Amino acid sequence: MSLDSSLRGKVAIISASDSGIGAQIARELSTLGASIVINYPFPSTASRAQAVVSSLSTPSIAVEADLSTTTGPQALIAAAVARFGTIDILVNNAGIAVNLPFEEQTLEHWDALLNLNCRATFLLTQGVLPHLAASESRIINICSISARAAPPMQTIYAGTKGMVDSMTRVWAKELPPKYGCTVNSVSPGPTNTEGFKAAGDEMMKLLQPVIDTTPCGARFGETEEVAYAVVMLALPRASWINGVNVVASGGHFIM
Repeated sequence: MSLDSSLRGKVAIISASDSGIGAQIARELSTLGASIVINYPFPSTASRAQAVVSSLSTPSIAVEADLSTTTGPQALIAAAVARFGTIDILVNNAGIAVNLPFEEQTLEHWDALLNLNCRATFLLTQGVLPHLAASESRIINICSISARAAPPMQTIYAGTKGMVDSMTRVWAKELPPKYGCTVNSVSPGPTNTEGFKAAGDEMMKLLQPVIDTTPCGARFGETEEVAYAVVMLALPRASWINGVNVVASGGHFIM
């Protein structure tokens, strides 16, 4: 346990947290004392999720829930409440991308990205509200610099993250007076995860010149560098930070 235990007694749900940025967020929040609800989508990823749970230093569980369905978000919340009773932190991290020329993007891509990136964020946030702790609760949405930087070949993905960006700002005005929470988002730039590295050669060719000119270094970000932004927003002393989008991109994109 870290000497800083400012999240001791808190409970955090992190969607899609069996790998990548979500798993690192789980590790960082656990280090500060929070109990963690790890989420994974399919039985085939159960062992990976359990490995994340085993790496945590606080009481934590792994819950299988396919958040791209209409029932998955509520199943995740129900399992979390059954184990821990209340929720203090929700991190909406689940998302997928399609990197293809506009002409090649299909209705199947549209449905897949909208259902996971947008509908799951909507349903998880709506479903968690009755179970939020009475004070100092946090809703943190993982957005993307794609929402505002508008890169080529990300028509649907950038659009879904634009919706998450807009919902965050609406909720930041609407929800705190009712639920005592804050609502913020974090927008990563290109980050060293399995998913991002699978974006394809064409996308990497488009990104490389921009990565080479990133002010803080010609490299991908690391998952711990993105997770730090989430941790900052989750802390009790972040109670006056609301409606903010924290860009974790090394200056790759500046709003």
